[in-house]
Amino acid sequence: MTKEFEEVIFAIDEMLDDEMVPRNVKKKMEETRELLLKEEVAASIRINQALNKLEELSEETNINPFTRTQIWNVVSMLESI
Repeated sequence: MTKEFEEVIFAIDEMLDDEMVPRNVKKKMEETRELLLKEEVAASIRINQALNKLEELSEETNINPFTRTQIWNVVSMLESI
């Protein structure tokens, strides 16, 4: 796993540990994390699928602004890989 992927996983783990993040958001973030860890799938495919999930998640209405910013940060990190 590349350093960039490790940084993305770390950022997702921080969100999963945050008690202010709603359960439904955590569930989708866990799915995104698992998707990114599937090394048998090409990196570009994993990134694209994760970006789709995160974009969908960022449109949720019950997310506080800080969590939304964290999601956008992860999206930005993935786009730079």
